[in-house]
Amino acid sequence: MGYLTTHVLDTARGVPAEGIEILLYRVSGNSHRKIAEAVTNADGRTDRPILPEDDFKTGTYELVFRAGDYLRRHGSDAGTLFLDEVPIRFGMGEDAHYHVPLLLSPFGYSTYRGS
Repeated sequence: MGYLTTHVLDTARGVPAEGIEILLYRVSGNSHRKIAEAVTNADGRTDRPILPEDDFKTGTYELVFRAGDYLRRHGSDAGTLFLDEVPIRFGMGEDAHYHVPLLLSPFGYSTYRGS
C-alpha cells in the first residue's frame, strides 16, 4: 500500500526544522481539498505519515509548508519575508511510499522524491 511522509530541514542552520505547520491538499483540476495537517517535531518530521496507507489514493497532491513563523522565530527579518508559505505540487501514480522533504533556508528551498 502507498503512503506519504515528509520532513523539513533548515539548511541555513543545519538542523531539523521543528514547529512548521504542514497542510496536505488533494488537487483535482482547479479544486483543492484539504485532507490532512500536521506539525513537524524535533526531528523535523511528522509523528506519523501525513497520508497513511488507509487514506492513500493515487493522484495529484499539494503540500503547503507554513514556514514564515518558523523563519521569524529563528532570526529572519520581522518584516516581509521572502518565503512564507511554500507549496509543493506533485503526483503519486502508484501504490508506493512517497517521501517529499523540504530543504529550507530564508531565501530558497528545494525538494525531491526521497525514500
